[in-house]
Amino acid sequence: MDFSDYEQERHFRDAWEMIDIVRPVPYSLFTFGDSVLPYYLVCRPSRPDGKVSLRKGEVTIARPMIITPDSARPEFSNFFEEDEDGSIVEFLMARTAAFSNLKFANHHGPAEIISDDVEEAVAKLNRQLDDEEENHVAVIVSPPDLAGVAVLRYAAERVWSSASDNVQELRERGFLP
Repeated sequence: MDFSDYEQERHFRDAWEMIDIVRPVPYSLFTFGDSVLPYYLVCRPSRPDGKVSLRKGEVTIARPMIITPDSARPEFSNFFEEDEDGSIVEFLMARTAAFSNLKFANHHGPAEIISDDVEEAVAKLNRQLDDEEENHVAVIVSPPDLAGVAVLRYAAERVWSSASDNVQELRERGFLP
């Protein structure tokens, strides 16, 4: 047994479990064309005396209209800062085919300091989204050094959860038996 594989998997699992999607979105991605996934990212303080920050953004997931050899690999744009750990993404991509042919683009604004308490920040966001009757916006909680991974997790879970609906639509349109 290669212990480096075990360590890499443990590192991935630890990072993945530090991220919480506290307000998921129940809608499937579009089978054809682009899907836009708006989100709020709440980052826990990195130090005990630190502040909670908030970033608003959206991920666009594009499916190619024509699949070519160049579109067989997934593309990720604007997800990771220089200090984030790329090995987590490498681990994920090496173990799934669900992202083939997809292009992910993350667009977000600057982080704003908003609170001393994560639960307070999440409760305020949930109230705001409920008041606006907004059910297409996710709320994600993450350590600041896993911000890009947190957004990737949110997008990945939406891709995975949409797969059965997308396959069903392809069958209904006659693309699959």
